[in-house]
Amino acid sequence: MTSGRRTDTKTCQSCGRVMSWRKAWARNWDEVRYCSDACRRRKVSDVDRQLEAEILRLLAGRGGKGAGTICPSEAARAVGSAEDWRDLMEPARRAARRLVAAGTVEITQSGRVVDPSEARGPIRIRLVRP
Repeated sequence: MTSGRRTDTKTCQSCGRVMSWRKAWARNWDEVRYCSDACRRRKVSDVDRQLEAEILRLLAGRGGKGAGTICPSEAARAVGSAEDWRDLMEPARRAARRLVAAGTVEITQSGRVVDPSEARGPIRIRLVRP
């Protein structure tokens, strides 16, 4: 007889953070897509998709070892106006986390790959290295 406890994890489709199985989700774990009510309301907007595309475009334009990283602010500035790009910083970080979950990019701090759900402070984004 099993206890019903699962050790599965998923990635929130909105913010890109890792969600661990919770007893409250026992009945519908296979349908759980968002980590919170806020993420469920927010979903993924056109601006979020633009930020993802801009991150990938900026990274494609970078070359060489060590030079192939960007700051989320670069994507926010490219998508937003000169006045409102700061409002796009958290959406840019969410876009980066979604790209990490897709296996496209890595998030680094001080040159080391970090778990995007745990990263606090300044981050850099780079394409996944082979």
